[in-house]
Parts: sequence; C-alpha cells; structure tokens
Amino acid sequence: MRAEGYALSPSYEGADLVIVNTCGFIDSAVQESLDAIGEALDANGKVIVTGCLGAKSDAGENLVAKVHPKVLAVTGPHAMEEVMGHVHQHLPKPHDPFTDLVPPAGIKLTPRHYAYLKISEGCNHRCSFCIIPSMRGDLVSRPIGEVMREAENLVKQGVKELLVVSQDTSAYGVDVKYKLDFVGGRTVRTKMNDLVRELAALAAANDVWVRMHYVYPYPHVDDVVPLMAQADGGGRLLPYLDVPFQHAHPEVLKRMKRPASGEKNIERVRAWRALCPDITLRSTFIAGFPGETEAQFEYLLDFLREAQLDRVGCFAYSPVEGATANALDGALPDDVREERRARFMQVQAEISRARLERKVGSVLRVLIDEVTPRGAAAVGRSTADAPEIDGVVHVKRPARATAALRVGEFIDVRIDGSDEHDLFGTVA
Repeated sequence: MRAEGYALSPSYEGADLVIVNTCGFIDSAVQESLDAIGEALDANGKVIVTGCLGAKSDAGENLVAKVHPKVLAVTGPHAMEEVMGHVHQHLPKPHDPFTDLVPPAGIKLTPRHYAYLKISEGCNHRCSFCIIPSMRGDLVSRPIGEVMREAENLVKQGVKELLVVSQDTSAYGVDVKYKLDFVGGRTVRTKMNDLVRELAALAAANDVWVRMHYVYPYPHVDDVVPLMAQADGGGRLLPYLDVPFQHAHPEVLKRMKRPASGEKNIERVRAWRALCPDITLRSTFIAGFPGETEAQFEYLLDFLREAQLDRVGCFAYSPVEGATANALDGALPDDVREERRARFMQVQAEISRARLERKVGSVLRVLIDEVTPRGAAAVGRSTADAPEIDGVVHVKRPARATAALRVGEFIDVRIDGSDEHDLFGTVA
C-alpha cells in the first residue's frame, strides 16, 4: 500500500477504506474474522475482505457476503493483485513517482529487524482436521534462487532474523523433484537441506539469525541438525526447530492422518538432542480429538514428560467446516476437550519452568525487539524464542551504563531469573 502512495491509518475513523485480512481454519477463527468485519463496517463502512475466509461458501453463497452484504469486495487468500484492484476502484491510487517504487525485497509488515521468508505454498498432506489443501492447494515450492534473492535483499535492508515458513518446510522441493536452480551463479537443488545450507552461509556472512518453522519430522531433517551446532551464537542457523507433532499416540495420529508415528517422534527427539544438545524444540498439539480415550491422552502426557519440549502450544479440538474429522465417531464434549487442554498445559508449564531455570547464570545472545523510552530496559529474544509465539527475555541496562539499548541490535545478557515462560537479565 505504501509503495503505491497510500498512507496507513491507526484507526477506522481516520481511514478512507479498511482491508480486513481473515482466517477460516477453525470455527473460532471464522467467528473472530466475521466479528472483525462487522466492527470495521460499523466504524467505517467501506470494507474490503481478503484471506482464507473469503474463499469459504455457505449453501453455494460466499460466506462473508452472506453475513455482511455491505462489504465492497471479497477475495480469497494470496490475492494481492485482486485486492489492489478493488482498492483502486474504491479509492483511486494517488500518484507519486517517488513512493511508487517498490524495494527489491518487497513490502513487509514485520518490524525492520526480522522478516518471514515463505518458501512454498500449499500442502500435500490430507490431515483429517485440516482444510488448508482445499483452500490453498497442493504444495508449490518457490525456486531456490528466487528464495535466496529475497533473503539476500532482506538482509541488505537491515533484517537481522529470517524466519523460514511454509505449510510443510520439510517437503520443500518435492513437487518440482528438487529441480536445479541458480544461486549466486551456482546450480543448487530446490530442496530443504540445500536451502538450509545456503541460508546458513548467508547468516554467517552477515551476522543474522535463520529460524526454521513448520518442519515435519522426516528422516532428512537429521542431516540439518548438525549445522545448527556449528556456530557460537553470532550469525547462524539457529538451534531451533518448530515441529508440529499434534499428538503422540499411534491410533490418534492414524485418525488424524498424520505422516509420522509417535514412537518414531520420540526417537527423533533423542537423536536431535544427541546431535545438538542446545537445540530448542517447539511444537503444537491437539487435545480432545474425536475418539481420544483418557488412556490415549495420558499417553500424550507421558510423551510430553519424556520429550521435554522447550516451547509448546495446545489447542482443544475444534470442528472445522469441510474437515473429514467431522465424520469421525467419538466426538468429545466441549468441557472434556478444554479440561484436557488445561491439563496438558499444566504439565508443559512445569517442564518449561524447569528448563528455563537451567539458564539462570548463563550469558545469552539476545535480539532486542522493544525498548523503554530512555533505552534503560528492553524486551528481546534469545535463540530459543520466536517472535509472538514463544517467551521473551526482559533486559535491564546496568546502572553504570550510558549507552541506550536499541531495537534490532544483538546484545549479550546475563540471565538473573526466570518463570514458566520468560527470562530476566542484565546486559553483560
């Protein structure tokens, strides 16, 4: 929007037009999106809707248009050109030859010092609880040369952390049969392991972090983990894996149609920690899936205690319109699902508290995200913390120090305390 000369307003009242980006994955997200659209219509009146919910229908009619017929336009996900077309129609584009220029890395919505690097779209799995393939299609990998050019341009613009994302990072390149492409004049395969090596080299040469998300626990991931143990906290491929296990019991995983078994997952966790003892493992789980027995849930809790994962999120199962899991027998009452989610998070809280306590007394490299007005205190993240989903490091500047802390800089922090989510420390 800025690249075309539009200014962004912090409020509905100050805007000439509102764009609402939506999610349609689970019922609660659908309702939240519909509520947000209604709020924007009430406060402003001129609303364009985009995102996953825009692709959903109800009885053959677009769901958003049915619920909110006053919206100006509705598009599906990844429809930037279509959205901009509607913007131009309802709010003609201002012309400015200076602001019409788009930087090489494109326009990003994250803070200047970190950025998400999307390497593919869609997914080849057909998990019974998920509707992403029906909304976004099968896996489509970006050419590795294109991905690396974007990464290089982001680094040139001052980005200090690249967060690699997709629906299935481990499957990167499968759809194009690991096709060769050019990176810096060299031929490189469009494959996850090759991409990781290229990004690790870029990180080491430019003092930036690379963080891997949505990594399915396939065997070839074992070859990536040793690279995470090779650097000392400067520019590096971070010892961090975001692995969506979802459950641990084989029967539940089978009903979920997940591509890995619980037994292999615990073996893989052990192998990764043997290869890289400092690795941070994050995952997400679903409690109360249809047919989940109390014994199967206890099996999941035992897995959690044995795996000792560092960062974990858990959702109480929620039916999603269009998901095949809706037809499964054994749907559990809402209160049972929520009670299991709460028990799960209680176990994880104890694990997290104990693991964070071990870091007290150590010195960690921290990337600063926020600072107080005078720069005397800050909130940052260590290599173990992804933005918005993990914990943070609360940093104090020593009384004798004069230099203010700055957003986007790396500093060494001596850890003085911890709780079940966060760390607390002082600039070393």
